[in-house]
Amino acid sequence: MVGRRREAAVADGEATLRPVRWRGLPRRRTLLRVTLVAVLLGLAAAVLQTPPSCPPPRALPSAPATASPSGGIRALPAGAVGVPIRLAEPAALAVLRPGARVDLLVVPAGGSPDPTLLAPRALVLDVVGAAGAVDGSWALYLALPPEQARRAVGLPEGSRFAVVVRG
Repeated sequence: MVGRRREAAVADGEATLRPVRWRGLPRRRTLLRVTLVAVLLGLAAAVLQTPPSCPPPRALPSAPATASPSGGIRALPAGAVGVPIRLAEPAALAVLRPGARVDLLVVPAGGSPDPTLLAPRALVLDVVGAAGAVDGSWALYLALPPEQARRAVGLPEGSRFAVVVRG
């Protein structure tokens, strides 16, 4: 009946501005869809609000060392552990790439000014923040044997790390 009156009013050139009314509450499927859309929009907003300085979490697979197809993080060699190293001179990160071999040197805090070779021929797994990270979110991830990793992590605070790139 309402539809016929509306058609007649539109046919006469007369427009009505009556609101459309629901005959009852929306069905369960409609409410579920609306809720799902709201949750997905909230999740998208949360992801977009993530600061760009937060690097995404990365997992290191334990497989033989090979280049990953995406060109990113390399696979961890068998028997090695991944160790993040903060270099005393972060500008050195600009010349490093995953897959390179480096000698890791350390100058212990309060020790002699001569560097000590900590890990020869360490495999570079990943370089984070090489493009001039101002906020300090830069690191070099190296694959080291467990004994060398313990020595690197156990050094006193204030120790400075450096690398020598191998050919």
